[in-house]
Amino acid sequence: MTSRKASHLNRHNEDKYSVLLPTYNERENLPLIVWLLVKYFDESGYNYEIIVIDDGSPDGTLQVAEQLQRIYGEDKILLRPRAKKLGLGTAYIHGMKHATGNFIIIMDADLSHHPKFIPELIAKQKDGNYDLVSGTRYKGNGGVYGWDLRRKFISRGANFLTQVLLRPGASDLTGSFRLYKKTVLENLVKRCLSKGYVFQMEMIIRARELNYTIGEVPITFVDRVYGESKLGGNEILSFAKGLLTLFATT
Repeated sequence: MTSRKASHLNRHNEDKYSVLLPTYNERENLPLIVWLLVKYFDESGYNYEIIVIDDGSPDGTLQVAEQLQRIYGEDKILLRPRAKKLGLGTAYIHGMKHATGNFIIIMDADLSHHPKFIPELIAKQKDGNYDLVSGTRYKGNGGVYGWDLRRKFISRGANFLTQVLLRPGASDLTGSFRLYKKTVLENLVKRCLSKGYVFQMEMIIRARELNYTIGEVPITFVDRVYGESKLGGNEILSFAKGLLTLFATT
């Protein structure tokens, strides 16, 4: 084996991926998403851990997570719950404090992001040594399934507006399926002011400001199978406000 190939393989073994899964009322989805994560990580041979950050779900999500921890082991499933719902940005900060991987994957726990794309995100990152790799619904064979026209219109519209106002250098800004170098994510989170839906967008804008390199992988997004969508009129308003704030401050 050539020394170059050997060092690449060693690097493959050294890297560790921490998946942050913020949950709120996801008891039906959690067993399946965890099973899929374990399956795709085990098949591709990457070292990983799954950090479940439950925000005081009243539906028993945490109890389900405890059962999953017993099945898959405490080294693979880490439970880092919080007493109440505190928002996505702070969930990532909380999860990062406990992450031992040098890479962090963020995704939704509601099965709208399929873990089968994770090996592609990892391959893309390795290929260009990107600081972050974003799953995109708006490029290549990416797409959205299960959304009505209103949801598609809102998402496309939000994305289009953001492209025009902020020119971010990425095609999907509101998506939340991403792979970051841990040091990059820590640095970005420190600078982010937004909460909720706008948080993902601000992360990309700040990354561009700091000249971080961004790779993209087309993904398909499937609307949640169980439970209620968390996107309503309030989120749309706060998105518009957040977009204008970013436009004013970047």
